[in-house]
Amino acid sequence: MVITLNAESVITECLHSLQFCNEVVVVDSGSTDETLAIAGQFTNVRIVHQQWLGYGPQKQFAVKQATHDWVLCLDADERVSHPLKQEIEQLLATPERANHAYEFPRCNRFMGRWLRHGEGYPDPNLRLYDRRHGRWSSDPVHEHVIADGPVGRLRGDLLHLSEQGLEDYLAKQNRYTTIQAQRLAAQGKNIRAHKLWLSPGLRFLKFFFLRAGFLDGVPGLVHIAIGCFNTLIKYAKARAIQRRQTPDKTS
Repeated sequence: MVITLNAESVITECLHSLQFCNEVVVVDSGSTDETLAIAGQFTNVRIVHQQWLGYGPQKQFAVKQATHDWVLCLDADERVSHPLKQEIEQLLATPERANHAYEFPRCNRFMGRWLRHGEGYPDPNLRLYDRRHGRWSSDPVHEHVIADGPVGRLRGDLLHLSEQGLEDYLAKQNRYTTIQAQRLAAQGKNIRAHKLWLSPGLRFLKFFFLRAGFLDGVPGLVHIAIGCFNTLIKYAKARAIQRRQTPDKTS
């Protein structure tokens, strides 16, 4: 399963890496570039059009379009590494499987470097599962698969081109933090002032020092710094929404 929207710059490599699959269902939410033309060149690709439902619901819709119960879910900027492909093929060739769902590490490419430390790795993701025993969460962002039962682990990497330029990456993070802030505000979370400075600081300590993000050089530093900034902005946006909803309150 691959969800797409104007992904012409990354979709080719993604679909090439999925040629071992019986079918690839591309669920597109209205691409105006060459995404669909490129996808149509692959013989194992079936294209389904669906207006955007949100990240979790869109992926759950995609899963329902499959003709097989075991599904592998990717974003258009991801691709299956050769070691991961071999593991998946070996697993699915076994009639009896220990688990109904499997996760594997995701390796993020950022500013021209594959990150191997910090929050960029191993970044485990559950993407392979029996849809009779799992489902996508309804989260508007940072959606994930909820599995019924224990989750197995594979060792091969899922490769993620996490940015196609810093401007594009920052614009995407801005959208994500807005969605997260709206959800926090809707849940009535009380965002105290100390969260704005304490949470980003603790996050930096965890990923830059404890998780050795400094070993990824400047790309690792920038990646972690943006993540810390996102934490600050998420809470700041949530507080701003709450203040607009209750303008008579003072902080």
